[in-house]
Amino acid sequence: MKRTLAVILAGGEGERLSILSSMRAKPAVPFGGKYRIIDFALSNCVNSDIDNVVVLTQYNPRSLNDHIGMGRPWDLDRNQGGVRMLQPYIARGRVAEWYRGTADAVLQNLNVIEQAPGDTVVVLAGDHIYKMDYQPFVAAHRRHRADVTIAVRRVPLADASRMGILALDDSDRIVEWHEKPRQPKSDLASMGVYVFSKRALHRWLSDTRADFGHNVIPAMIEGGARVYGYRFDGYWQDVGTVQSYWEANLALLSDAPELDLYDREWVIHTRSEERAPAKIGATAQVHRSLISHGCVINGSVVNSVLSPGVVVDVGAVVRDSIVLFDSVIRPGAVVDRAILDKEVAVGPGAIVGEGTDYDEVNRREPGRLNTGITVVGKRAVIPRGVRIGRNVLIGEGVRATDFSSRLVRSGSTIERPRDRVTRPAVRLAGGKSPDGLGAPVEGGPDASPHRIDSGAADPGDSRRAAEAKD
Repeated sequence: MKRTLAVILAGGEGERLSILSSMRAKPAVPFGGKYRIIDFALSNCVNSDIDNVVVLTQYNPRSLNDHIGMGRPWDLDRNQGGVRMLQPYIARGRVAEWYRGTADAVLQNLNVIEQAPGDTVVVLAGDHIYKMDYQPFVAAHRRHRADVTIAVRRVPLADASRMGILALDDSDRIVEWHEKPRQPKSDLASMGVYVFSKRALHRWLSDTRADFGHNVIPAMIEGGARVYGYRFDGYWQDVGTVQSYWEANLALLSDAPELDLYDREWVIHTRSEERAPAKIGATAQVHRSLISHGCVINGSVVNSVLSPGVVVDVGAVVRDSIVLFDSVIRPGAVVDRAILDKEVAVGPGAIVGEGTDYDEVNRREPGRLNTGITVVGKRAVIPRGVRIGRNVLIGEGVRATDFSSRLVRSGSTIERPRDRVTRPAVRLAGGKSPDGLGAPVEGGPDASPHRIDSGAADPGDSRRAAEAKD
């Protein structure tokens, strides 16, 4: 494995995660309290004895670059091999554009791959949660003398239309492939994890084949290349939607979770700040929850995941929720079935997630917020006494003065005034959208201003908003 190079594709925008990935790449989204999504792919590499890793970034890479740094938490800060972060660049004679897809990202960095020792390249998605030993995976690839070996697993048929669906013969050779079919005929799906030989990458990558699933793999099968599947039955989860992200986090709270974060034989490494131990006060009640270091709990936390530095004051309740770094829940406030990004402040007596109308979809993002989960963006301030319903989107940096009423009805969106102007989707060369893998823009902006649609404002709202802001 010392002569195997790992290439992690970490440039995806992850727009189905709504505001959680609006200012950070999807692989940098926090998970499980103290971790980031990319920690799992990186930890799989070092635990599999792969110490030569290239991370291909693109969309909002700053937080990802800060998190990985020189790779010390994963023992990847070394002179030979280690981890390298590569961004798109403008080459002489080439039209300036972002990566057009997964395969194009690898193609544009083929010179780096050529310089690595050995003839085996593991291509990984940086936005999945899974624990996988790559050693038997690579061994199977070599045993079959394959051009490419693809990790495959059974998935719920309802999810199969979002993946590459395939069929294997008795020798595990892939004989049929359908990328994201509308009506899947099988539940055997690609995990987006590949082992390539270098010669196969040289032969099959080209400017006309931008994506592995859509272009490269079908061309290889049709062209008679040796394309094999590797069956994987361990834990694997695509947390690409708000619902799946919420479910995967809360699944960690079960008595015997599928993803065991306490396995000393397969440690998930991360960059971790020095903080004091979590403190549970005399008035606190904590049930079936993950409480990270630096948290101070004096209220109630039930079936929730709290990142480092979260404060839950006396009388406050956090239930069925994910609260990210350094957010504060003030006395008497309630957070129910919600996701709060970093440094959110919930004012005294406020309610985030109220009512039973879980099917009242968000009018701006109906395809993303439709299961009753309310999402609050980074550094938003929820004023004292405000009641927020289900499937509500609170934008990043929203202040108390942005609330025109104490009632925010289910399905509403609140943003800062500068964010309410509808802008056309940004397009790059070739008509591509600026996501990490060249995928089309999902949905489109609502033509109406993103204001809360509630009744008349309470005359005392301005005073209370100013108090909460202070």
